[in-house]
Amino acid sequence: MRILIMGGTRFIGVYLTKMLVESGHTVVLFNRGNRPAPQQVEQITGDRTDAAQLKEKLSQESFDVIFDNNGRELTDTQPLAEIFQDRVQHFVYMSSAGVYLKSDQMPHVEGDAVDPKSRHKGKHETEAFLTQSGLPFTSIRPTYIYGPSNYNELESWFFDRIVRDRPIAIPGNGMHITQLGHVKDLAKAMTKIVGNKQAIGQIYNVSGDRFVTFDGLARACAVAAGKSPDDVKIVHYDPKKFDFGKRKAFPMRVQHFFASVNKAMKELNWQPEYDLISGLQDSLENDYLTSGRDKAEVDFSMDEEILKVVDR
Repeated sequence: MRILIMGGTRFIGVYLTKMLVESGHTVVLFNRGNRPAPQQVEQITGDRTDAAQLKEKLSQESFDVIFDNNGRELTDTQPLAEIFQDRVQHFVYMSSAGVYLKSDQMPHVEGDAVDPKSRHKGKHETEAFLTQSGLPFTSIRPTYIYGPSNYNELESWFFDRIVRDRPIAIPGNGMHITQLGHVKDLAKAMTKIVGNKQAIGQIYNVSGDRFVTFDGLARACAVAAGKSPDDVKIVHYDPKKFDFGKRKAFPMRVQHFFASVNKAMKELNWQPEYDLISGLQDSLENDYLTSGRDKAEVDFSMDEEILKVVDR
């Protein structure tokens, strides 16, 4: 199949591109060209936020499958969808489990109510548009994504403190339950959608198949780094007592956030390869340490502000 990936040279797209090429597909990337495409992969350079440019660059192209990996707002995706209306076998949209409305009943399952006021409302609006557009689409809703090449502060935030034997300041009581999914497992699930007619019109949560508390995540990162989980010094604090402005003192939202992946496992015949420890080890060994971040200077000023208050 000839497959278009919007983006494709950062994080998820890198893994997805590699897997699709290895499966014998022809892959084309559309992005700004800031990073080179791998060999065997065509790259079309352009700005997807410019609808006229998108039409100019893509209207004469033909694809069997489109992966929209980096559409955040409806205005990002609607022009692309309109160009390929009735001209694509499958349109796969990268949404987020962040669209779900907070609930007393967890984990989130596909079909749960969404929050139109969430910070991911653009993704919800896009899903609603695709549902009514008539396009043969599938939507994917990951929770927190981690793994080598992660450009978001997540596992690296914990590693920064663990490798330097620093206390880990966790908001609340440390018992908020969350969920991480390895980027390779996410990409693998995405490849399982290609050619799968049963997936058309469906939404799939994709992440790890286990949940973890904030404190448990800190201890898991320690184990991945070869340290005893008992040696991790965890400090809890009330985030409402601090005003950090736009700075982030902790890389995750202080709430329960986890979703069932049973539907994806069953309907896509997919199984996560990584458990939490092995996934964190992969990220540590093949990204954090190889990049030299363990020896880099890190700003711990917010930690110090917290510790000064907590240690009083």
